[in-house]
Amino acid sequence: MFNKNTSNRRIPRPIKGLFFLGVIVLFFLIVGNVIVYLWNEVLVEVTGFKTITFWQAIGLFVLCRILFGSFRFGSRGSHRWQKSRRVWKSKWMDMSEEERAEFKSKWRERCGKRNEH
Repeated sequence: MFNKNTSNRRIPRPIKGLFFLGVIVLFFLIVGNVIVYLWNEVLVEVTGFKTITFWQAIGLFVLCRILFGSFRFGSRGSHRWQKSRRVWKSKWMDMSEEERAEFKSKWRERCGKRNEH
């Protein structure tokens, strides 16, 4: 009933490239318009700044990404946390049962339970 060869078709590279380019353009259109709207609706009335155009909003977006962060999206802290978690997991797996029990008891002494008043 189903042809196995049709389910494994690959999308040609030029189509993938055009799709990726379209996503980037759509992203910048949305971000630019959101920045223009928020700037012109909030900052103009609150602070008295001048209104900005779409291209000025894109420029602000790029400038802020350069000054306050890179062009990587997503949180950077989660990568550090995941690396730390892997390190501690490997240490925990390398411990013997006695070392684990000693670690748990030291951790309880150090942190302790909350004193209920």
